[in-house]
Amino acid sequence: MSGVEAMTQPVAEGIQLQVEEIHLSFGGLKVLAGVSTSVKKGEIFSIIGPNGAGKTSLLNCLNRFYTPDRGKIIFEGQDILKLKPHQLAALGIARTFQNVELFKHMTVIDNIKLGHHVHLRSGFLSGGIYYGKTRREEIALRKEIEERIVDFLEIEAIRKSVVHTLPFGLQKRVEMARALAMKPKILLLDEPATGMNLEETEDIARFILDINEEWGVTIILIEHDMGVVMDISDRVCVLDFGVKIAEGEPAEVRQNEQVIKAYLGQVDLAYSRLGA
Repeated sequence: MSGVEAMTQPVAEGIQLQVEEIHLSFGGLKVLAGVSTSVKKGEIFSIIGPNGAGKTSLLNCLNRFYTPDRGKIIFEGQDILKLKPHQLAALGIARTFQNVELFKHMTVIDNIKLGHHVHLRSGFLSGGIYYGKTRREEIALRKEIEERIVDFLEIEAIRKSVVHTLPFGLQKRVEMARALAMKPKILLLDEPATGMNLEETEDIARFILDINEEWGVTIILIEHDMGVVMDISDRVCVLDFGVKIAEGEPAEVRQNEQVIKAYLGQVDLAYSRLGA
């Protein structure tokens, strides 16, 4: 068994990620209480809910930052709960964060290249022995990044800029570019539109749609901007106090009385917030 293999588990046809009865607590605080859901290959699946609902905690379980108290997470038939985050990256699960996690004193292009290192075949030791092979991989990597990812996310003009000199919206794009360099099958996005103005939010929504449609990447999205969620999601899962209270297509979810009350407790205001 290799470092990224795990026990094969049966899943329904078309299901890429299966979450079964996930429980998570910190001390005496129950954060997730038996959350179950599934994500279909190729869809945009959004997780929404009020502050403190457990959204980011669930995402942290999906990419192994947290270990659930009990439950299963099955990715493409493999039980991944025994794997580490870097092993998930090799399997094809990448993530961005609500607060940008980049190397702020490195350039944009160098940050993006770091995302691809999980796929480089030549390690440090072998790279020292087979310098030519490592160099060829490095050149091929740079070409792929510059010709596809940088162009796709429209960051050519800042490719040599140091990250900490960039506005927050562009840093978000750089983090997304690094995630794409990992060649993900599933991309976990934690509030990608946070801190952005209307134009930047529209750009991010467009990039998410294009990553899904043109790159064939399944998206799991946490986002507070309900306009974005309702416009681009195929399905929506709603959490409240660590419990799943609804799941379905956007039009179905935004009419759900339990969802409306969970958000604001006032039906009229909630309808406005959810775009109903």
